[in-house]
Amino acid sequence: MLEELKNEVCQANRRLAADGLAAWTFGNVSGIDRQGGNVVIKPSGLSCQEITPAKMVVVSLGGEVVEGDLRPSSDTPTHLALYRAFKDIGGIAHAHSTFATAWAQARRDIPVLGTTHADYFRGPVPCTRAMRQEEILGDYEANTGKVIVERLEGLDPALAPAVLVASHGPFTWGGSAMAAAEMSAVLEHVAMLASATIGIEPYPRPMAKALLDRHFHRKHGPGAYYGQP
Repeated sequence: MLEELKNEVCQANRRLAADGLAAWTFGNVSGIDRQGGNVVIKPSGLSCQEITPAKMVVVSLGGEVVEGDLRPSSDTPTHLALYRAFKDIGGIAHAHSTFATAWAQARRDIPVLGTTHADYFRGPVPCTRAMRQEEILGDYEANTGKVIVERLEGLDPALAPAVLVASHGPFTWGGSAMAAAEMSAVLEHVAMLASATIGIEPYPRPMAKALLDRHFHRKHGPGAYYGQP
């Protein structure tokens, strides 16, 4: 079942590795079939390079394994929490990429400092609060999803397609599994630029809101004109 989605999710996981965002077994990508209410996700403990479409695991939105001989990613409950909370998300990626993870470990939002950031994010890339001990010792991965949803309250996930989980790492999303993986690459580049900027100027001034809005809307929304029709 869902052979086309399995292939896409497999390729999206391989894209994480090809872009240098998922070393060893770090990282995972999933995609959802909204009509059937099932999610395809990378198996637990396998590197992104060694997976194949046949190894993908299908789980329901309730967390039951529907198809697959392997154990699904340990981050599956986090993915499911996001799919349940945000109905327009079609794919989710989680990586431990260097610069984005460094910002997560610093427990800091990535500020909007330039137009590269503004091309993809309408505001800062948000970082969650630190998880409480009972959340860590309880249903940890599901609670990770809950703190992400909590942090995004009042935000449009389409305008902020990424989050940093404090002391952990980034999650990104998009309309498909491949779009989510590509957003992980964008986020890593934005995080690298922010790190380099602060290395030059420790207290950089935020960019003008008019410039931020202009660059974001060039690529997003009904008036977008960047690229080819």
